[in-house]
Amino acid sequence: MTADTVGGVWSYALELAGEFDRRGIEVCLATMGPFPGPDQRAQVNALSNVELFEGGYKLEWMDDPWREVEEAGEWLLELEGLTSPDIVHLNGFVHGSLPFRAPVLVAGHSCVYSWYESVKGSLPPEPWEIYRGKVAYGLRCADFVAAPTLAMLRALRKHYGIQVSNGVINNGRSSEIFKPLQKEKIVFSAGRVWDEGKNISTVIRGASDFLWPSVIAGDNAGKEGSFTGVKFLGRIQAPEVAEWLGRASVFLHPALYEPFGLSVLEAALCGCALVLGNIDSLREVWGEAALYVSPLDREDVVKTVNMLAEDPEMLRYYSQAAGKRALNFTSSKMAESCLEVYRMMLRKRWLVT
Repeated sequence: MTADTVGGVWSYALELAGEFDRRGIEVCLATMGPFPGPDQRAQVNALSNVELFEGGYKLEWMDDPWREVEEAGEWLLELEGLTSPDIVHLNGFVHGSLPFRAPVLVAGHSCVYSWYESVKGSLPPEPWEIYRGKVAYGLRCADFVAAPTLAMLRALRKHYGIQVSNGVINNGRSSEIFKPLQKEKIVFSAGRVWDEGKNISTVIRGASDFLWPSVIAGDNAGKEGSFTGVKFLGRIQAPEVAEWLGRASVFLHPALYEPFGLSVLEAALCGCALVLGNIDSLREVWGEAALYVSPLDREDVVKTVNMLAEDPEMLRYYSQAAGKRALNFTSSKMAESCLEVYRMMLRKRWLVT
């Protein structure tokens, strides 16, 4: 299984590996991008079924990555020869075109073209055509393409075409550390502040008019300084995130782009009422269990957050609704869905050979 250490894919891969540990399934975890930090290595070491292989190669969405992406491909083929896996589970697109011997599942967690369209309202400039072509080829060569929501799957079909078996495998999260605590008057948000898709800038712009203080976790590079009503935590580890979510009453996530939203699921497990960007993927996952805002409308965001702050019954209703909805997205269900697809790919391969 491949993973990067930058964002939600790391949490996804470790959550899935943890479920596989409980089922006696061994995982060779091949990381690319920045090398894992000490806390991430500790997470891996806590799992008896995971062997970590660190590549450090550029990721396919980074600037001028193609020489290193090719080198990473050679490395992955060497790892397959070394470990002889039954399944190759790629959490990236381009390496789906490699001549692996084992069946290949490509999981599409996000992509440049759908991000750009959602955030900028247009397609990326011409230099990104190389990326588009390589992603499309990787998807075409896979045995199965999975996405965490139907909205993301439709985006992949639209921008790259999918000519192989495909389907939705919802992400999941364990409630082991994500639990409600004594609730306080806190509006919590999480995400890379510099990522326009997370739209944390709208939270910052509205915070001065929130009735409750705003706390933001995530890489805040470029947003250092003092903002009225905002407390920046910077990058923090999962246990600390869980503690803040357990205390917060409202989770505010006015995203412009969010293919699934693990942070939203964590907030729901912790009993937060959800205020989310009105986009297809979040509506697909959360239905009537959340309140939705126009992501760039500061007044709409402020009005909705303060409506919850002023109405304890409404706050309680949406807290309970989110918690109940979150039970549809467990790590166990995610693992079983993956295993079902693995078995299907193996049966298909046996029939062909």
